[in-house]
Amino acid sequence: MLNKNKMMCVLSGMALMVSACGADSAEYDSYGAYYPDTPAPQSGDVFDEVVENDFIDASVENTSTFSVDVDTASYTWARQSIESGALPDKASVRPEEFINFFDYKYMEPMGADPFSINLEVAPSQFGEGKHMMRVGLKGKSIHNEDIKPTNLVFLVDVSGSMQGEQKLPLVKRSLYTLLDHLRPSDTVGLVVYAGADRVVLEPTEVKEKDKIKRAIEDLKSGGGTNGEAGIVGAYKLAERAKIEGGNNRVVILTDGDFNVGKTGDDLITLIESYRAKEISLTCMGYGLGNYNDARMEQLSNNGNGNYFYVDSLSEAERVFGTELASTLEVIASDVKVQVEFNSEAVVSYRLVGYENRVLDNQDFDDDAKDAGEIGPGHTVTAYYELELAEDAQAEALLSDVRIRYKSQYGEESQLLERAIKMSSVRESFKASSVDFQFGAAVAEFAEILRGSKHVDGDGDLGAVEEVARGAASVSDAKQTELISLIEKAKLL
Repeated sequence: MLNKNKMMCVLSGMALMVSACGADSAEYDSYGAYYPDTPAPQSGDVFDEVVENDFIDASVENTSTFSVDVDTASYTWARQSIESGALPDKASVRPEEFINFFDYKYMEPMGADPFSINLEVAPSQFGEGKHMMRVGLKGKSIHNEDIKPTNLVFLVDVSGSMQGEQKLPLVKRSLYTLLDHLRPSDTVGLVVYAGADRVVLEPTEVKEKDKIKRAIEDLKSGGGTNGEAGIVGAYKLAERAKIEGGNNRVVILTDGDFNVGKTGDDLITLIESYRAKEISLTCMGYGLGNYNDARMEQLSNNGNGNYFYVDSLSEAERVFGTELASTLEVIASDVKVQVEFNSEAVVSYRLVGYENRVLDNQDFDDDAKDAGEIGPGHTVTAYYELELAEDAQAEALLSDVRIRYKSQYGEESQLLERAIKMSSVRESFKASSVDFQFGAAVAEFAEILRGSKHVDGDGDLGAVEEVARGAASVSDAKQTELISLIEKAKLL
């Protein structure tokens, strides 16, 4: 998990080392991903070290505040590691991105509200004597055909580090997938960068699909990695083609290995300067072996965007196909969650994950403080682990939950509030919803993989599998995939 305020999201690359393994020694798995037949080398990958959230005495501080996070890169990174025969680097595991990879059956928002608030509390299956509280948001759904007019500029890394089957070739296939889901009137521009940036395709309507595909097909890797020049060029191109009131977004597809031009904090400052121009940023990571997860995440966080790791064709289809609306469009920005616990009912609490999204409590009412965005149909879920007071009365308040959000690129926030009483606490873990149970299993899986100090011993993956299997729907491919990953992780 990532350190609370030090996400050095340095766009780095995930080089698969196909040249070392040889194409003949590899195969495509059931997800359409390319994996060597031996564990992939990961010694050059860069992740931020984190200090995980600890229990807080509610009598000392009864309020917790954090920014929402809809990124899923940590889960898909772990998936490719496990499928390759190796457990993921502990520092790569962010529980909130595991939890938020999955969909939950929250109620649709009512009226003008952009999302619903869903609360549930039950005894914990994995922490003796503890309870779990789930805070879930569900964004209002829209169909892909109802997405606002869209202006996309793809910034493709064609540096020498992008060689390898799971890098530039997979980038091309991802772009082809997206073209099949955009509308004829949407526009696509293409900028590449290696030692310097170059506009390959001026913003072009998707109805000229053959022209766009030829530009994509001609991409070849080679040269240094001047990410700064590419980002500036892509933003300028997106700004020239900007659609007022539409979706304007730069999409970076890279292994993140910036070694020319600005890097680190200077690059983050550059990204922030373009955020005010109402152009969002999506970071798409590819490959492994020299991947810089830290920079990728921080760039997207500071660019009002989202961050995905693409390990397979099926993941590209999810991000650029079935979930395209939530990838491209924003229905609520600077979304913050604040949970105030009643110290007479809650002795102590800890937020599971979200270390790099934790905010100071005074930030909640500060509309100048940046926070995360929610797209249509997104579900955002957070779990708290609680120690409840033994003598708390059924009618006592357990917690107040407050949500602040702005409309896309709005300046003034709006407030939603919900409360939950002790009388709403489920009698047992099995009495909770299957969604609650499945999400708790996902959270525990992530906690075990990252070696959390809150897990007893090394953790019990068998118990996690049992809960996940009992709560999963056989018709949900993502849920059944998780069970398969847990089985494989047990062997590792």
